[in-house]
Amino acid sequence: MDRTENRSQGRLQDKVAVITGGAGGIGRAAGALFAAEGASVLLVDLNEDALREAVRSIGSNRVSYCVADVTRAADNAAMFACAEERYGGVDVFLANAGIEGDVRSIVDYDEARFDQVMAVNVKGVFLGLKSAFPAMARRGGGSIVITSSVAGVQGAAGVAPYVTSKHAVIGMMRSAALEGAAQGIRVNTVNPSPVETRMMRSLEAGFGPENAAAAYERLKASIPLQRYGQPEEIARVMLFLASDDASWVTGSVYMADGGNTT
Repeated sequence: MDRTENRSQGRLQDKVAVITGGAGGIGRAAGALFAAEGASVLLVDLNEDALREAVRSIGSNRVSYCVADVTRAADNAAMFACAEERYGGVDVFLANAGIEGDVRSIVDYDEARFDQVMAVNVKGVFLGLKSAFPAMARRGGGSIVITSSVAGVQGAAGVAPYVTSKHAVIGMMRSAALEGAAQGIRVNTVNPSPVETRMMRSLEAGFGPENAAAAYERLKASIPLQRYGQPEEIARVMLFLASDDASWVTGSVYMADGGNTT
């Protein structure tokens, strides 16, 4: 049974959302919440098995998936075409796909790995915007939410490419918000601090190769609320920005960080 079918009205009722990084922790949580709020949702990721499991776990007939590589222009065009074919258009684009890269000093960082981080985290958003804008213009407007990070507003030693990429998408968002305004397209970023996801397990292992648990405790202690966020908490901020509740919000950076950048 569709677990969302008894909801008669929601904040995204009759909207269509495309979510990249849809098989990951935040993407999956956003997909579940958006569907519960009435949206038809297309989850996008590289791993079909993970996507299939994400759709199964959400358990809604409002949700389907598309396998795509966000670093390829043709794949970005195809995922928006898929959403239009299945659901009739696109109203919300959550540009959420991202990778953390390695924990290495700038001197020791592999150039090819740097290029990969920038390709997914920056070029992927750029290509997504290129395809999202025309699709949303055909619907008379929409909302784009880009996942940045606390690393988008401050530095962090050992993860310079990731930090650079998350700063970059804030600049991209601000330009896109200006370009999209005339078409009724709003663009904002959400900037999480550490969240309980696979990415943080990877970073903890990088920051504490001898003791990842100790790295976890250090990171947690640096957050005023003294804990990591949950994917669902980030998804709720994204829901606000995706919905008409945020109809006067564009060009903004929304910190969802437990006070980490206060």
